Amino acid sequence: MELMRHSSAFLLSDGVTEAAANSPSRTYAIIVLNRRLPRFTPRLWNIARLRICADGGANRLYDELPLLFPCEDADAVRVRYRPDAIKGDMDSVREDVLVFYKSLGTEVINASHDQDTTDLHKCIVYIRDLSYLKNQNLCILVAGALGGRFDHEIGNINVVCHFSSIRIILLSDDCLIQLLPSSHHHEICILPSVEGPHCGLIPIRGPSKTSTTTGLQWNLCDTEMRFGDLISTSNVVISDVVTVKSDADLLWTISLKKSL
Repeated sequence: MELMRHSSAFLLSDGVTEAAANSPSRTYAIIVLNRRLPRFTPRLWNIARLRICADGGANRLYDELPLLFPCEDADAVRVRYRPDAIKGDMDSVREDVLVFYKSLGTEVINASHDQDTTDLHKCIVYIRDLSYLKNQNLCILVAGALGGRFDHEIGNINVVCHFSSIRIILLSDDCLIQLLPSSHHHEICILPSVEGPHCGLIPIRGPSKTSTTTGLQWNLCDTEMRFGDLISTSNVVISDVVTVKSDADLLWTISLKKSL
């Protein structure tokens, strides 16, 4: 079975390369959702090749990003952090925000005809279908994906499961979540300066009859996991590398350092 490697090198300070962090080179895109912006959003923005706001995420970018640069002119920050596109059903984004970004050349895509998918889903489809991102080692970073309404969080996790062939990472100030497909064995490079030690592995699509890990305080050893019984929450990373193999798709989550 093929090995898939993972790293949170995108959270390292600007100028630290993925090679220096022993991480494979990736092409990043960022999607900003309508939740509080993580404090490290500028780092994600600066490494992304494509930047998209999902509907009301444009309000968050417009209102909150200048607060991360209190010594700078707010509009100068907004111009510097202009999204490439805003996509969604347009029921949340303010008109003044749309007018501002459209004046800077941001593409606005009204997808209100589709009420069966979330704004995040719509943005993932937009990224997936871009020809210049084909055959890239693509990783989509979703800022503001966690916190707030539980049904929104579950909807975001459902999108990650739906697009299981695309590497998607959900991010908040407190933690990240990503899918570990059962089609691969997984090697996770832990970067102690930005993440850990608390972590978890969750069988999101149904029971796992056998899961095995290394690098955790409470390792799994051909362990069965299912909701209503054992799942690996409140675990702790104790190694620079965590390995995971399972017969079921698992969600990996790890805490993020407050110093980010």
